Amino acid sequence: MVAVAILAAGRGTRMKSDLPKVLHQLGSSTLVGRVLESCVSIQPSRIIVIVGYRGDLVQKSLLDNIDNDNIPTLEFVEQTEQLGTGHAIQQLLPYLKEFSEDLLVLNGDVPLLRPETLKQLINTHKENQNSATILTANLPNPKGYGRIFCDTSNIVTQIVEDRDCTAAQKKNYRVNAGVYCFKWPALAQILPQLKPNNDQQEYYLTDTVNFLNPVMAVDVNDYQEIVGINDRKHLATAYEILQMRVKDDWMAAGVTLIDPDSITIDDTVLLQRDVIIEPQTHIRGRSTIGAGSRIGPGSLIENSQIGKNTSVLYSVISDSVVADHTRIGPYAHLRGDSQVGSHCRIGNFVELKKATVADRSNAAHLSYLGDATLGEKVNVGAGTITANYDGVKKHHTKIGDRSKTGSNSVLVAPVTLGEDVTVAAGSVVTKDVEDDSLVIARSRQLVRKGWRLKQSEDNG
Repeated sequence: MVAVAILAAGRGTRMKSDLPKVLHQLGSSTLVGRVLESCVSIQPSRIIVIVGYRGDLVQKSLLDNIDNDNIPTLEFVEQTEQLGTGHAIQQLLPYLKEFSEDLLVLNGDVPLLRPETLKQLINTHKENQNSATILTANLPNPKGYGRIFCDTSNIVTQIVEDRDCTAAQKKNYRVNAGVYCFKWPALAQILPQLKPNNDQQEYYLTDTVNFLNPVMAVDVNDYQEIVGINDRKHLATAYEILQMRVKDDWMAAGVTLIDPDSITIDDTVLLQRDVIIEPQTHIRGRSTIGAGSRIGPGSLIENSQIGKNTSVLYSVISDSVVADHTRIGPYAHLRGDSQVGSHCRIGNFVELKKATVADRSNAAHLSYLGDATLGEKVNVGAGTITANYDGVKKHHTKIGDRSKTGSNSVLVAPVTLGEDVTVAAGSVVTKDVEDDSLVIARSRQLVRKGWRLKQSEDNG
């Protein structure tokens, strides 16, 4: 069995933020949230998060956003002073007294590690019965990273932090990724012996290598996996890497991205074959897009489900569901758990909020439908609104099958229109209307022939 320790105590001063560094967002998740999710496939027996700066926020964020049943109950250990990686792991000594297996150490600000990389690290560790196994990478520009020196069998002979390297040592491009697997009983004996003998006066976890044997290095296949986040520029770089992965995978799976550089897709999104994503489109959260649908250009889909062969043009859809063969937009806005059936049209400048629209219904122009339920084959005339708010509470509007509203109608909720009801243009409907009715709710038009506005002396 393997226990996991995630280092998440630092503030991250270079982020220039009051938020702990590990809680900054990378796509659909926080940095530390991504690190946590990468652990799922290795099935750890325990996960311990070492917190420090605003640790209560880190703890709350992780507990509030866990949605994977395979993650064990999280444990949190406080590091009151941040005196280095070795000092952080020293905090585990009281909590792992009886633990006799392996400990995987991860950094909460290294969010791009693939689960298969962690599996490779652990398997190598176990197969070779190492005391410690270190994830390494050969970087084209290793500045800022500690260097790893190995023999021909990948046995580590020395680790030197970048700031402590000589000019000759800095020519070695193999770096420490800050990810380790230790035999915990061996490490526990060494931890109390660490000394802060370096420029930073910190306790380095890498110093334990001098006391453990054997220690082996495992090179990561893609060096971009070990990108660490220290500032906003690093965060942007990590997002570019993540987006490249996601978009490459979807194009290989049969999705067309018209202009990949202008499109963003969260890695929590699910797309089916023959989906076409137009430029300047962004798909976020737990969204799904059905086969053959065309999204964009210029659209935002967030935490929503879009059916098959549906189009969404220059529109925003959040927390909503759209069924098959439906047209959305241009410039429509669906939000607040709205649901649209199949073969519908929600057109130009139409807003739906917490509205349900049944199959083959249309709202083509300039309408607001809030807190409303529309039956099948309903036609909403241009400018129709449901007046759902009385200044204190929201109220519901119901429109039956095959009913029609004329242009510039106002339905003052709570109100129900039956089936096959026609609302005359310009009506303000305040009372329920029974089936098979025409409702006219407006003042009679008056025409006074020969009438003209009297001119005053001042305006001639």
